[in-house]
This record gives sequence, C-alpha cells and structure tokens, in this order.
Amino acid sequence: MIMSTQDIQQNDNPAEVYERYLSRPIADPWTRVLIDLANPQSGERVLDLACGTGSVARQVAPMVGSSGQILAVDINPAMLQVGRAQPQPAGAVITWQEGDATKLNLPDKDFDLVLCQQGFQFFPNRLASAKEARRVLREEGRAIISVWQALERHPLHEALFTAVAHHLNVSVTDVDVAFSLSNPDELYALLHNAGFDRVETTTRSLSIRMPDPEKFVHYSILGAATSVPAFASMCAPERLALVEKVEKATRLIVERFTYGDSVIFPMEANIAIAT
Repeated sequence: MIMSTQDIQQNDNPAEVYERYLSRPIADPWTRVLIDLANPQSGERVLDLACGTGSVARQVAPMVGSSGQILAVDINPAMLQVGRAQPQPAGAVITWQEGDATKLNLPDKDFDLVLCQQGFQFFPNRLASAKEARRVLREEGRAIISVWQALERHPLHEALFTAVAHHLNVSVTDVDVAFSLSNPDELYALLHNAGFDRVETTTRSLSIRMPDPEKFVHYSILGAATSVPAFASMCAPERLALVEKVEKATRLIVERFTYGDSVIFPMEANIAIAT
C-alpha cells in the first residue's frame, strides 16, 4: 500500500519518529550487542557519544548502578529533548548535554567507558572525534564504537537511498551517510591514529523487525532528517513529495521483505573495541 500525503502527518517530529520507529526496533537490539562487548561495571562513569534519543544510556544505567554516572551527549537538541522525555531506568542518573563530538567540552581522563553507536560516520572530522574520545578516557578506559557495514550489504536500504538519490538528482553518497564508514580497516586506522594502543574490530549481524511496512519509506526518510543534511534541509512538503516518489520506486522490494505486519531484514555492523 502506498501512502498519500493525506495519510501522513506533516507535523511529524523527526526526533520523535526516530525514537518511535527507528530507535526501538533498530537501536535497542544493537545496543544490547554493544553493551555485551563493553561489559559495563558497577560504579563506572560512561559517556554515550552521539547518544541520539538515548538507547545506549538507558540500557547501560542499570548496569553501572546508582554508584555509576552516565553522560549522554548529542549535537542535536531535539534528540536530547526526546531522550529526556522517555521513562528513565533504574540505576545511574543520566545527564543529557548538547555537545560537538569533534570538540567535547569535557575534562581529560574523566570516563571509564566511551560508547558510540552509529555516530562516527556522521562526524565532520572523524579523527578529531576519535582523539576526543581518547582524551576523555582514563588510562585503563575503553571505547566501543559501532558503524554499519557497506550499503550494498543492506539491499533494502540500498534500494531506498538509490531511489532518493535519483529523485533528488544527487549522488548516493550524499544521502547514505549512515553507511559511509563501512571499511573495518578504515575504522581500525582511525582509532589507532587517534592514540589508542590496542584496537580490535569484529562484525555482528542482526535480523531487524520493523512494524507498519507501508510506513517504512516515510519514517526512514523522516528519521534520517535528524542527521543527514540532504533530508534535514528539506521542508515538510518537500519530504512528503519525495516520500511518494520513493514509495512507488521501492514498493516491490519493500514487499519482498514484508512478512505479515512487519518489514524484516538483516543489518550488519563493524564494531571496534579500543583501549
């Protein structure tokens, strides 16, 4: 089913859509993977870098407990506002702070653990951000960073972004920013050059289940408006017009990944553990 502009609320808030439609089915299960590799300990001080609406911060809070501390930092104030509004978990109190990953307003050697889930690919200066993550870590601290594998390993998103690029008359690289740090060797070199002594990379794959297949294109584009300039700069009517065109172009492949009332598809990530 193709949605019309009458079916879509023009006042959808991208940050709220991200939390409701993208964070819960995608970020939350991937957070569990990240946390399993990080193994947070009671009493640790944790930085959730590029926290979005706070999936990582909320799941870490019970693990570090009331004696721990969590700082959730993001450059997008709308994402922070939505994060603050979510039910807060037991355990550590989460402090929300607007900040630029390339120049953190934080003291040296202040954290035991830095977590960054799907953020580094969006940073305008990745090396500066990696150096900042290293700077704020204590000597025995560790950083765990996840980024998506290549776009071609995600056929549903590849079709989506190819159609978007075609209708916007831009390169796919202008809209597939989320998949732009997909080379594990590049991720390794980035962290090594930032001063981390030991860097290991690993891969993980998850099957993602998203509700409301007929809304997949709309909410994927709207959620991307939280971080991708090509979408963020569009006004609501422009995005809706784009949605209608892209829905038509991707209808068959969305149907191919539709099972009952859900879209189910694999996603793959490279994850770095740096100390």
